[in-house]
This record gives sequence, C-alpha cells and structure tokens, in this order.
Amino acid sequence: MTDPIHRRGLMLILSSPSGAGKTTLTRDLLQDRSLDLTLSISVTTRQRRNSEVDGIHYYFKTKAEFDRLKAADDLLEYAEVHGNDYGTPRSPVEAVLNQGRDMLFDIDYQGTQQVQKRAPHDVVTIFILPPSMKELRARLERRAEDEADVIAKRLFNARNEITRWPIYDYVIVNEDIQTALSQVKSILIAERLKRARSAKGISAFVDELLEEV
Repeated sequence: MTDPIHRRGLMLILSSPSGAGKTTLTRDLLQDRSLDLTLSISVTTRQRRNSEVDGIHYYFKTKAEFDRLKAADDLLEYAEVHGNDYGTPRSPVEAVLNQGRDMLFDIDYQGTQQVQKRAPHDVVTIFILPPSMKELRARLERRAEDEADVIAKRLFNARNEITRWPIYDYVIVNEDIQTALSQVKSILIAERLKRARSAKGISAFVDELLEEV
C-alpha cells in the first residue's frame, strides 16, 4: 500500500573497517526491492577501467569538471586519494530525496563527517564493528584477495577507523550477517517514520482528516 503521508527521503550511510561486513550489507540492502534504496554513485577524476561503465560504477569527470562541481558546492563530500579526486554529487541525491525515496552510501568516516556537516537533517549514519580483531583478521584472510603485508596494513588502519564510532548515530557489531542486516533494516524503518521527515505531509494529511464529515 502507498503511504498516504509524503515524506522527504533520507541518506543512509554505512561505514566500517575493511572486512567488517559493509560491502555485504550494502549488497543485501540493495537486493531487497521492498526497501527501494538507491546507491549513491560517486564522481571521480580517475581514468575509467575497461570493465567500468560511466554512470554505473562512477561518473567519470575531468579535473576541470570536478573543480566546477566543488566550486558550485554541488559535492556533499570529496577527497583526494592517490592523486585522484572522488566525491558525491549533490544534485542526484536531492532528486531522489525530493521523491520521498532513500539513498544508500558506502563511505568512510571522513566522507561521513562532511555529509553530516552539509546535510545534517537528511542523514542517518551506521558504523559496523567486527566482533573481535581476531575475527576481522580471519575474514580478511578468508577473502584471499591480499598479501600478508596488505592485510597487516588494513588491520592497522582498522584500529584508527574503529575509534571514530562516536560520530555515528548507530553502532552495530556484525557477529552474524543476517542479524546485522535485520538491525540495519529496523533502523531504516524507524528513521523513515520520524515526524521531522514527514511534518509537512502529516500536516496536510491531518487537515484532510479534519475536513471529513
């Protein structure tokens, strides 16, 4: 059934150290059609790889185009990584939120802080913790994607990222992926029902109720 009360959409941000489960949770949330989530697509000045499609993996921009977006304040967050610029364009996000739909973000704590500053009333943030550092190491090793020195660097970085948990609205310990997924969905449902996101819609709906005979 269609909700009779119109609301503004929200931005749902998931962050975690590498191996804590953020990528799996993001994939599972997007695959649940009932949630109707849209994944935020970043802009980047990095060269497009042969396997990548513009507008699906990234929006590929020149340095001049990226700088124009930044100067026009049309980036909710941005950073330079290994000599390339990355950012989240504001316009596509606003279009989705104005439709009363929600956008999912997979960004780190630095990007999260920028979005919180630029759109404090529209953002909901969740930090995913591993159940232990031992389990985090085991997950990274099971992926069999990185050499031992890379895993060691990821674990070192994870300790810094984990200390950033206080900037998030919610913190979930991902001991079991299905439990963590259920918790994220519960947060999303509750946040969608917050009065502040639907105040105008509620007001209009109440006026209609009071006009009924």
